[in-house]
Amino acid sequence: METSTPARATEPPGTPAPPRLGHSPALSSGAGRAVARIAAFAVCQAAMIAGLGLLITGPARNLWPLSAEDALNDAFERVRNDALTTASAIASGAGDTHTVVGVTVLCCLALLLVPPLPRWRAALFLALAVWLQSLVFLLITEAVDRTRPDVERLDASPPTSSYTSGHTGAATALYAGLAVLVLSRVRGRWGRPVAVLLLLIPLLVGLARLYRGMHHPSDVVAGLLNGGLSLFVVGRAVLADDAWAARPPADAVDIAVAAAERRPGPSREPAVVIVNPTVTDTATRDRLRLVLAQRGHTDVTFLETTERDTGGGQAADAVRGGAGLIVACGGDGTIRAVADALAGTGVTLAVVPCGTGNLLARNLGLPLDPADALAAALTGEPRALDLGTISGDGIARTHFTAMSGAGLDAAVMGSTSDRAKSALGWPAYVLAGLAELRGPRMRLAVALDGAPALHRTARMVLIANIGTVQGGTALVPGARPDDGLLDLALFDPRGAGGWLRAAGVLMRGSRPTGTATGAHGGPVEFFTFRRAELTFTRPQPREVDGDPVAPGRRITAEVRPGALTVLLPAGEK
Repeated sequence: METSTPARATEPPGTPAPPRLGHSPALSSGAGRAVARIAAFAVCQAAMIAGLGLLITGPARNLWPLSAEDALNDAFERVRNDALTTASAIASGAGDTHTVVGVTVLCCLALLLVPPLPRWRAALFLALAVWLQSLVFLLITEAVDRTRPDVERLDASPPTSSYTSGHTGAATALYAGLAVLVLSRVRGRWGRPVAVLLLLIPLLVGLARLYRGMHHPSDVVAGLLNGGLSLFVVGRAVLADDAWAARPPADAVDIAVAAAERRPGPSREPAVVIVNPTVTDTATRDRLRLVLAQRGHTDVTFLETTERDTGGGQAADAVRGGAGLIVACGGDGTIRAVADALAGTGVTLAVVPCGTGNLLARNLGLPLDPADALAAALTGEPRALDLGTISGDGIARTHFTAMSGAGLDAAVMGSTSDRAKSALGWPAYVLAGLAELRGPRMRLAVALDGAPALHRTARMVLIANIGTVQGGTALVPGARPDDGLLDLALFDPRGAGGWLRAAGVLMRGSRPTGTATGAHGGPVEFFTFRRAELTFTRPQPREVDGDPVAPGRRITAEVRPGALTVLLPAGEK
């Protein structure tokens, strides 16, 4: 079926250029102004603490309480014993540079990666506070030259001024920052006790630095002040309800969509967006709605998939309702279900990756950000892509867009929990794969395009419409979704050496293709075909586009050339 390029909107002379798709002044966060204010306050912070240091080391050095600092340092030296020395080393280590950097990185990663959602503002608050404290500390040590206390020092003396205490400042920024996050975001009886314990750590670090003879008391106080001011400045910019980097208003997307709809230009065909609600949040849907409005799609309907209908029913209903564009937003399973319903209809599909693997989107050259992927598709043109069909005992005939298979990969798909995928993303498959490497070898017969059957053993069988998986690995080199063929890969490595040889074949990225009468090709064999019949001696785990299906002994696969019309960025296939 022929496809036509979507009509392009023409702008009258003098019309301002539209914003980048998916963006709008209404959605601005004010980040630029926030950065400028942080910089200005940081200069004031550094100047104030440096001025205090010059006062301490100058006119006020003989005034009380500064005049009593030497006596306090001597008192700490007199009470030293083995137990206190060990305890002070532990406390001082909590403010050590390596400890602070390591804990900060781990906490920020946890805030970004641990479900339910990435906490970008919290991670930014913590990282910026620690960084700002360090920057101000370095500026102050250059401005204020103060010798360390005249007592035995238990740590090596770094070549920096005693003023301020860097350990204390860093500990304040990190642990007090964590206390702020706990108090503002944790509900329950244990939130306050945890926050109190975190707030005690900077004080213990400061006492440890005094006990170990590394700083004067005023150096520790200045460190606490530096860390506390850093938290205040960054928190005011990032976390406050009226923060300098303000959150867009609740109706910002509605404002942006209304503005886009008022722009002159031809109206496009009705569009239906099919979303998997388990991987698509409200913010993502709002951005998709904005992108569509900016490209002239004002008649847009959003439909959610369900456990019983993963996208095929919604897509079929949309086609019957006259939709000219279907947007599938989900993982490979959602894309497959929608493509199955659109096969042969000529209705255009836009692929929006929102899942874990997103294999089809990766191979089509689409961005992995949902709004960016939709924007790239809508500014592209329709292309005809192949689909594969698969059937067998326990598998009703259906289409697939990326890869199907049996053996190791299907076992991995079946053993990877949704919780692991949500927490880790695609690396969850890698961890599951390590546990399945010792799975039993399969025996199978392969009949390609009516030729005599080949008899093989294998650990994994892949039937591929595309070749590249996560991490850019060409698992089936040369497989393309527009060549009118499907690719078959048989993986049969034996031992560690076999896996290494298989990896070498994949790293070369060539397309060594077997024939229906060829000899066994080593740890990996590749074939191209239009129709394949695979028969296993025992039931095997199987998968279709990453979704496990019932184990069985037979698979029949066939290509449908050009059956799916997909919007792709210019130059991509």
